Amino acid sequence: MTRGKKFGIGIGGVLAVLGIGVVLFALLFDWNRLRPTINSKVSAAIDRPFAINGDLDLHWGAPPGAIGLAAWIPSPHLVAHDITLGNPKTIDDAPRMAHLARVDAWLAPLGLLSHSVHLPRIALVRPDATLIRHADGDNNWTFDLGGSSDDASTQPSAWEVEVDQIYLDKATVTLKDAVSDADITLAVKPLGDAIAFEQIAGKRTADDSDLAQSAGQPGDFVFGWTIDGRYKDEPLTGSGKLGGMLSMESAAHPFPVQADVRSGGTRVQVAGSIIKPMNFGGAELDVKFSGPSLDRLHRLTGITLPATPSYETDGHVSARFQGDDGARFAYKDFNGRIGESDIHGSLTYTLDDPRPSLTGAVISNQLRFADLSPLIGADSSKHQEQRGVASKQPPGKVLPVEPFKTEQWKTMDADVKFTARRIVPAKTDSQGDDDNDKQKSLPFSDIYAHVVLEDGDILIDPLRFGVADGNLNTTLRLEGSRSPMAVRMDLHARGLELDKILPKVEALDSSLGQINGDATLSGTGNSVAAIMGDANGRVTVLIDQGQISRNLMELAGLNVGNYLVGKLFGDKPTAINCAAADIRISNGVAKPNVFVFDTKDAVINITGDTHFKTEQLDFTITPKSKGIRLLTLRTPLVVNGTYADPSPGVKPGPLIARGAAAVILGVVGTPAASLLALISPTKAKANQCGPVIARIKKSGADDE
Repeated sequence: MTRGKKFGIGIGGVLAVLGIGVVLFALLFDWNRLRPTINSKVSAAIDRPFAINGDLDLHWGAPPGAIGLAAWIPSPHLVAHDITLGNPKTIDDAPRMAHLARVDAWLAPLGLLSHSVHLPRIALVRPDATLIRHADGDNNWTFDLGGSSDDASTQPSAWEVEVDQIYLDKATVTLKDAVSDADITLAVKPLGDAIAFEQIAGKRTADDSDLAQSAGQPGDFVFGWTIDGRYKDEPLTGSGKLGGMLSMESAAHPFPVQADVRSGGTRVQVAGSIIKPMNFGGAELDVKFSGPSLDRLHRLTGITLPATPSYETDGHVSARFQGDDGARFAYKDFNGRIGESDIHGSLTYTLDDPRPSLTGAVISNQLRFADLSPLIGADSSKHQEQRGVASKQPPGKVLPVEPFKTEQWKTMDADVKFTARRIVPAKTDSQGDDDNDKQKSLPFSDIYAHVVLEDGDILIDPLRFGVADGNLNTTLRLEGSRSPMAVRMDLHARGLELDKILPKVEALDSSLGQINGDATLSGTGNSVAAIMGDANGRVTVLIDQGQISRNLMELAGLNVGNYLVGKLFGDKPTAINCAAADIRISNGVAKPNVFVFDTKDAVINITGDTHFKTEQLDFTITPKSKGIRLLTLRTPLVVNGTYADPSPGVKPGPLIARGAAAVILGVVGTPAASLLALISPTKAKANQCGPVIARIKKSGADDE
């Protein structure tokens, strides 16, 4: 044997002896001797008490479930019993932060050669933790490990820690968070018999994301969990199931989750899997929401949604926790209802800077118009009670006083399109419902709205209604970034066919004509009542060849319709050659420059004003008869009182003067040109409004 061979054998023998010695040392050494040193060093490093109170031991063996080469290479298996972790000095609400009955950790030794502490598996036995955060932000889950990112002398460590799987055992976690107003306890315990993933969450579909399709099948559900406590001053309860092994890095082992949580009337149901949770991969979840109003979801999700009637919806959430533009949650192909209206669509919520954003489209095939009323606080007290909201509407007040929640508008941006393909009347219950009866006469057919929310301001452009074979095109801006909120509305009504609004009458030989109008309105305030009380604007309306009747008065919202029509024309409808109105609104007071009805029986002029702030009415209706029918009506009619309680009557005082056309149509400085712009060019020959406006212009010129 040559000297080189002898030398090699000698070196190999020495290494073998050293290896055996290391193994024997690891097996025979009393690792408990290191506990005081470990406890002291760790406590100093994390600046809070840490202690291994029980036995500390080291074994050798492959982690459970290891395959391939990892199953053949012995791995150090560290076992520690009775571990406690204390709180930092600023937290004295509880004696400790966490306790573990036992921790098992397996180390992959080959990783040490590349400066990696690779832990294929960690098992936590009966963990118990109390997480605390004070109102000033101090908490016990943030660790100060020394050093600072601003300290140039602090160099990043060359070592990396990598955890593959965490095994969960029976556990209890309590959260006491003054910032989010939460006091919640989560308890986890084994189910006994495992439940297959498909049995609860179903099989994957072709619609799942690429990440989900590339991932392996989630494991079985092994643990059950319950949650109980209070969140934002309302009870929070829930239950669900979890997998037994949390795969922290690999997408090949998604972690199964199932949850059913209730808070303040809101219910959220979830079933699916989380992919690569340690690496912030993503999630594929079937999600169902239900509750008294969509705006209540803001408490749980931070997403700003409007107030609505009760709702329920289900769809699929694909979540990506990392991305160039932040974490993204796509609620795809959801279906459900709001009130009695169906909803469908897809929405994407992105955690972007400077604010999260919501984008997407929502469609309703059949929309109950009353389900939109909570958007402006115009729903009834009964419906507000069903939503769990105390009514703020004072008795006798018609304009809604419920404030808009503008503070929530600043928490996110949005770009959402809403389409209602068909508007249907509400169902009438067995006891009858005046609101429902009124809705039956509403001639709305469809709605389209494009809503953009940016930095607290809302722009709805367009807000388009299909009405009586015509359309209402509106642009609405709500500047919630200002206090009080500033509002501007521009509305254009074109081609509203009267025969679609009111029944035909034999007195009219041809079509009932059209309504055309324009309106601008601006104001400030945080409710409809406040905005109208401060409003400025203008309304111009023309009705060509229509009729005046009970239905028309009810459509206009005038409860005095029956009285006035009866006094002027009896109970039968009468034809309108032309109705023209030009109304100025200044500081919450609406006063007509022109408000005239030219009917087959009379010419009627309406003067006076209404105060939106006090909801007071003060109008005088002065007719000039074209025949003998009105000769017995010697004085004008008046409408006083409030919107909630109008008071019609006969005006005492002077008789109607003969030849009062100048009084009726004489309005100095009448802007008749704006009314001429509303005449439909397709009906110029038959249009009756041209002569009426010409008389208005002539009367105004004569008065000058």
